[in-house]
This record gives sequence, structure tokens and C-alpha cells, in this order.
Amino acid sequence: MRLLVTGGAGFIGANFVHLTVRERSDVQVTVLDKLTYAGRRESLDPVADRVRFVHGDVADADLVDRLVGECDAVVHFAAESHNDNSLRSPEPFITTNIVGTFTLLEAVRRHQVRLHHISTDEVFGDLAFDDPTRFMETTPYNPSSPYSSSKASADLLVRAWVRSFGIEATISNCSNNYGPHQHVEKFIPRQITNLLTGRRVKLYGEGLNVRDWIHVDDHNRAVWAILDRGEMGETYLIGADGEQTNREVITLILEMMGHHRDDFDHVTDRPGHDLRYAIDATKLRDELGWEPQYRDFKDGLAATIKWYRNNEEWWRPVKDATEAGYASA
Repeated sequence: MRLLVTGGAGFIGANFVHLTVRERSDVQVTVLDKLTYAGRRESLDPVADRVRFVHGDVADADLVDRLVGECDAVVHFAAESHNDNSLRSPEPFITTNIVGTFTLLEAVRRHQVRLHHISTDEVFGDLAFDDPTRFMETTPYNPSSPYSSSKASADLLVRAWVRSFGIEATISNCSNNYGPHQHVEKFIPRQITNLLTGRRVKLYGEGLNVRDWIHVDDHNRAVWAILDRGEMGETYLIGADGEQTNREVITLILEMMGHHRDDFDHVTDRPGHDLRYAIDATKLRDELGWEPQYRDFKDGLAATIKWYRNNEEWWRPVKDATEAGYASA
């Protein structure tokens, strides 16, 4: 298989490339990445001799058309993905997440190439704390930020191109990922690297917001299950039953790194902060036989802490600038 991975130098995309190179020797990988602040060429250094890298924009129609014409399938990770950034400057989210997806859809339509589109559970909005339900493939979309609205728009474009033009495509909406190579602006690596650099851990509001966590390797194995066995035109939700409040996550990080469980600072909550996400992955498990390997969130978190301890050269160069950005926001 000749596989094009958009956004393959970003967090989830780079881990997908590593997994593919490690476990799929018959797959030839081309990575297309714009290398914004969240895309790191260094994340691909360990597999550089096995991967073709193209520096470019998923919204560049000529480039995307050429690359799609050279491949058998596309996995579309490329996206602007940070909620705080979308509140400060929505325009890049519209350009990359909507226009970029449209550009890719037109290319796969012309070349009749199979597409898998990576999305998020944030398109569904949020759930009440006392609501026993979880997101399902049939849950109506109700996005609450420029980021989640742009991803919802992209999902709907994919569905429209499947129905209107008959392209071969699938969609997955995943819960919150954590693991190696995640930018230090994100919740879990920010807290880990705060402690590693002598800073205080930061908690939005009271920390009662609930996220459904999944290790990035489990997510990416689910993507391969969909590529291998998924039904064209279908959407699959990916989650590992990892619901935790933000305060519970911070408490675990503090304890696992040798600090007192209350050794953190409350900071002002962000506007429109969704209350709770929770994924029902029954369809993925029953139809495609996928199961997470990290069934215990603590095990995945311990592996993640170990990676950040052992890879300071990867994250330390951007840490100070990231914290300065938070301080000036």
C-alpha cells in the first residue's frame, strides 16, 4: 500500500507513522505536513529512512492533487486543534480544517483514492456531569468552539462527498489522546513538563470537567482496524472508557511524579469550556474487533511520564515560549 498521511509530523499523526513503520512493513508512507508550531520534523527522525516527507499545506490544491495521485489511500490527520488558539484566532482553523479537507476531498474524488478522515468527539458538544449517556455515531453535532465547529464542518463535507460523489471514505471521532510527541501546550504534557521544569501545575477552574482519555497508540491501532475492515461511508467512534476529571488527572500526575496531590494552582477557566466528553465505542469493538491495549489509564500515564522524562531534547526548546504565551493570553 502507498499511504499518504496528512499532518504526519503532528502528535497523533507522527505516532501513527511510527506505528505503521513498526508493524506494517508492506506500507510505503508519504507524510505531508505544513510544520506549523505543532508539527515537528524531529518527531519523525527515528523513522526518517523509512518515510518520504513533503513539506507543504493540505490546502495547496496542486500539491495535494499530485500526492494523492501517487497513493492508494489517505489518512487525514492534518488539523489545527487547540481550543484556546481557536478562541484567540479562528481563521487558521477555517483554512486548514475546512478548506484543507475540501481540497483533499476533491483530490481523492479525481483520483478515486480511499480516504480515512480523523475527527474528534468535540463535534458533539458536551454532556452533563450526571448524564449516564455517552456519545454514539448517531449523536447530533453540537460544537461549541471555532475548533470543534471547523471539525464538524469537515466531517459533514466528507459525508456529503460520499453521498454526492461516491468517494470511498470513512470517519472516526476520537476522545482525548495522550502519549509521546504531544505538544507541551496540551493538558497532560503541560502538567508533566511543568513539574520537570520546576513550575507549578495549572488547573482550569475547579477541574471538574471530564475528558475520556485514550493512549495515542490505541487510537492509531483503531484507525488501522478501520482501514483494514471498516465499511465505506461509515463513522466509528474511538474511545477506551477512560473518563477522568481534570482534577483527577492532575492528582495522578502529581502523585506519580513524587509531589503532594494538592500542589497545583487554579487558573481562570476558559470560555465555553465543555463539561464532559464520553465515548461509546461499541460499534468499533463489535464490528471490527478492536480493543485498547492500555485498559488502565494509570499504565498509559506512567508510560507517558517516562517518555517526557527521557526526551527533554524534544520538548524543552518550546517549553518557555509556550508558557510565555499562556502568561500573556
